[in-house]
Amino acid sequence: MLVHARLTVPADLTPRVRGLLQDHPCVTNLTLIEGASLAPEGDLVECDVAREEAGSLLDELIELGLGKRGGIVLTTPSGTPFEAAKRLEAAAPGHPQDAVIWESVEAMATEGAVPTVSFHVFLVIAVALASIAVVTDSAVLVVGAMVVGPEFSAVAAASAGIVLRSPALVWHSLRLLVLSFLFAIAVVSLLALLARVTGLVAAVDVTRPRPNTGFIWHPDAWSFIVALLAGAAGALALAIEKTATMVGVFISVTTVPAAGNLALALAVWETGEIVGSLEQLGANIGGMIVSGTLLLALMRWCWPQVTAFSERLFGSQSAPL
Repeated sequence: MLVHARLTVPADLTPRVRGLLQDHPCVTNLTLIEGASLAPEGDLVECDVAREEAGSLLDELIELGLGKRGGIVLTTPSGTPFEAAKRLEAAAPGHPQDAVIWESVEAMATEGAVPTVSFHVFLVIAVALASIAVVTDSAVLVVGAMVVGPEFSAVAAASAGIVLRSPALVWHSLRLLVLSFLFAIAVVSLLALLARVTGLVAAVDVTRPRPNTGFIWHPDAWSFIVALLAGAAGALALAIEKTATMVGVFISVTTVPAAGNLALALAVWETGEIVGSLEQLGANIGGMIVSGTLLLALMRWCWPQVTAFSERLFGSQSAPL
């Protein structure tokens, strides 16, 4: 797996950038078009690099000043069916699917902490679905609400902000989590009050025994353990860009279902369920942030050594077939 780099380089930096890329053992398809860049003015340089080495190469380019004075765009090709790509992947230490590009992690985390309209709409819909799941005692709707909920992007952003030493990112992430859940719970509580007035929902629908959904406001040690595991899995998926794995994280923790139960409990003022839902919500979010931070910190510290050791232990994982 290769990463394509498109660089706009000021003319005075071109010799150093060119030398760096020409001498790099994991770079191929190096192209230089002098004077092709108009804004910023300079040269256009493009190359392909083994994903395992993309992060370190990017750090060197930034040290040269290209991050401030030029432009760096990284993309992942959908296919690289040529022999040089296979040789580069075999030469680079570790496996491309284990490679971490921390600049990409930071970019994705920053994006996940932005309070967009769509984020709030998705969360309101998810909390509403969870509330209906409580009323109907439907485990299927609980899972659906978990999948729709977008909150893990903000949780992962908070963990990444701590590890990358970005207080602004941590603050924006936590603020988004708090304000978005407050907004979604308030909206669904108002809708639940309206449903209660019209007879669509009764207090007994919330307070009666619910064998399929009662667990979402009964936090215990297992709830926190699941949150820890889910946070670690989600952080790993963020770091190595395995977005499909995120779905498993979404359906493993009960943040959104607890928020839905809280909205209904507020509407009928059931204090026991209010407290239980708040405890469940806090335990899940807190557990995910703690484990996500610990895993990203470990990856930041020793991930290259771990992947290199795995290659020595199991043999080359990127050798051509």
